[in-house]
Order: sequence, then C-alpha cells, then structure tokens
Amino acid sequence: MTAPVPAIPPPNVQPDGPSLAELMTALPVATLVIAPDNVIFDANVWAETLLNMARSAIVGSDVTRTIRMAEAGARFDIWHSNKPIAAYDIKVHAGRTAEMEVDLMIAPIIDHEGWRIISIHAQSHARKIGHRGTTGGARSAIGAAAILAHEIKNPLSGIRGAAQLLESGNEGHDTTLTQLICNEVDRIAALIDRMQDFTTDRTLECRPGNIYPLIDRAVNIAAAGFAKDVRIIRRYDPSLPFAIINDDALVQVMINLIKNAAEALENVDEGWIRVETAFRHGVSVVMGEGKGSAVLPIEILIVDNGPGVPDHILDHLFNPFITGKRDGQGLGLALVDKLVRDMNGFVQYSRDREAGESTFRILLPMGMG
Repeated sequence: MTAPVPAIPPPNVQPDGPSLAELMTALPVATLVIAPDNVIFDANVWAETLLNMARSAIVGSDVTRTIRMAEAGARFDIWHSNKPIAAYDIKVHAGRTAEMEVDLMIAPIIDHEGWRIISIHAQSHARKIGHRGTTGGARSAIGAAAILAHEIKNPLSGIRGAAQLLESGNEGHDTTLTQLICNEVDRIAALIDRMQDFTTDRTLECRPGNIYPLIDRAVNIAAAGFAKDVRIIRRYDPSLPFAIINDDALVQVMINLIKNAAEALENVDEGWIRVETAFRHGVSVVMGEGKGSAVLPIEILIVDNGPGVPDHILDHLFNPFITGKRDGQGLGLALVDKLVRDMNGFVQYSRDREAGESTFRILLPMGMG
C-alpha cells in the first residue's frame, strides 16, 4: 500500500500569475516533483509520455522504482542528495519504457528541505556541453586519420624542400611562387598537426595546480597578438583552490576560446572579452558507466559582447569541422572540448540575448593544494 503523499509547501505565486499546475504543464520536458521521502508528488504531461504511464500511476510512486538505473552500482546516492545534480548519458528503465539513455537534472527547491524537481531529457544534451563519448566506429576513424595524417606529412616535407631548392637555384627569381608553395605547405602541415590532436586516446596527465598563471599566460599571449585591439577584463576569485589540470592543455583551451571570442568581435565597436573565475558549490555530474559522480566546482568563464554562435550550428558546436566563420577550419572548439574532457571537466556555451553576451563555461574538478 502506498503511503500518503505529504503536502507540498505552497509556492510564492503572483495572484494573477499561472498556477503550479499550469507551470508544470507548460514545461517542454518530462518533469517530476519529488517529496522528501522520494515519493513522486506531481508529474507533467511530458513525464506521462516518456514513462508511458498515466499521471495517476506516477503520482504516489517511489521515484527509485519508477526511474531505475540500468547500470549495476550506478545509483550512487543520487536520490538522497540535497545538492543540484546533473547526470549525463546514463541508462535507465523509466516507467514502462525499454532501457533508454537520458540526462537527469535534479534541483532542490529552495526553502523547502528535501523537495526536488527532476527533469528527464530523453535526447541527450551531453553533446551540447562537451560530454561526447568515443565509440568503436569513432576509434577506427581516429586510427585511420592518424595513419593518413602521417602519410600526408611525408610528401609535404619533400615538396617544401623542392620549393626551397628551386628558389636557391633561380638566384632569387620567381621567389613569390616558391614562397607561396612553402607557405601553403606550412599551412597544410599545421592543419594536419591540429587534426592529429584528435587521433590519440592517451590519458592526459593531470595534477592539482594553480590555474591563474596559466590563464594569465593565455591572456598575455592573446593581448600581444590576435586580441591586441580588444579590451580584456579579468575578474578572478582570489580564494579559488587548486584544480586538477594539465598545464599545457589548459593554456591551449584558454588560447582557443579567447581567440574564438576575439574573432567574433572583428565587426563590433568597443568589443571586449571578460575572463572570470568562481567557485560553484553543489555542482556535480554523474559520469555514467559506473564511474561515480564528479564534483566540478572550479568555474572559468570566457565572455564576449559579440554576435554569438549562429543558431544552425549550436547543436554541433563542439564537433570537428563545424564553424560559423567563412575561413574557419572548425577545429578550435573541438580541440577545446577534447582537452577539457581529458581533464575530466566539461565545457558549454550559452547566449544571453538580453545582455548581448556569449559565454563559454568550463567546469573542472578541484585538487588539493
């Protein structure tokens, strides 16, 4: 027999505003309200569809039985945490549906201890924030790309050497054409070098470290070069603890993101880039595959007042060869995504249309130091 459902404390709703039921119905994602004893207090229409259950069957049931983790040992303490939790790409048996891969977002209701809102995203949003796995087919493609890159670079060095010999043999004549050959060879070689960054699954060596000298190094490189005409603002949290990072990887990530922001400001009057850091309490991510949950409290923001990412590439922003720039290669953000994932963090993009600001947000695990 199901225990009686406790009454939810009344929300602060404006007299002429929508009711709680209307707000729940309007939400465009499967949403559950959970009581302190893990009993489902309410469910919207999208939840009925996703779970393949009537609302009368959902309400009053135990959430741990209605949403069952498919991975043995993967329950962690997800249903008893009083902190916000984001669980990406986890396999569950939801209601009467077959096993599916979902994202679970769990948020406590402020001022009402034990009450939580759960949203279930059946189509994973992990690709939008950088948690993209590598499948067997992708690993095969990576291996083929590594071989191809190696085989292309060998003749390139020969072409460059031949062009230099032609230049020296012509006593300075036709140097424009030979220099053009050398420049194009160098450009292609550099492109292949960047492609090769995606062709390894080697574990990145990470250790606890101070992020500030690394961020400053990237900012100084940008200010002296590609962002010399852009105002760069630094807003650092001086009490931030160490993060678990790879020094070279973090510098590369910051350079790529600042460069991306600087390029977005080319046609903007009084453009600026703001680099911020903060400590975010209660930000945790469930990794999936039985790996447990990761706490990612170290936040780095790269904000600019440019036009933002075109809508048509938002869903694929971190994929290789996706770019909104006419002469872009589409590798910078893909490399950012890979390096951040290799440091067990994640990166996401957001746009504040009202403020006219674009933000890349990096979250990293905390280290001791």
